Amino acid sequence: MKKTVFVFAALVIALLCLFKLSKYAHASGDASVELIITVIAIVFFLIGIFLNKNSLSKDASQPKNIDSKKIREFGLSKRELEVLNGIASGLSNKEIGEKLFLSESTIKTHVSNLFVKLDAKRRTQAIQKAKEMRLI
Repeated sequence: MKKTVFVFAALVIALLCLFKLSKYAHASGDASVELIITVIAIVFFLIGIFLNKNSLSKDASQPKNIDSKKIREFGLSKRELEVLNGIASGLSNKEIGEKLFLSESTIKTHVSNLFVKLDAKRRTQAIQKAKEMRLI
């Protein structure tokens, strides 16, 4: 959390410095406004690429340790796992149905089965239990 706050604070400071620099450059007549805006845009584009590259490498470095033995132990079907992953992604029943080419009522049935198998009462509780047991 502290690192994120630091990065965004540094970006804000850099942006303010660039705008001050562009103000002075424009006031002195050294550069055109378009050139200044282009430089600022390129700098922030490169910063965005750098931050995105770092966030993607962090996600790739954390392998998912899914326990297939536990999946069989709980008797989860492949389709129920797909629905559980959809729930974990924050999708609604309708969105999960569209993604898996199933009706919304079929998704509701799978969700009910997941609640019974995971002994959960809510979607958030099902996700929490599934993550603790390394099912997703």
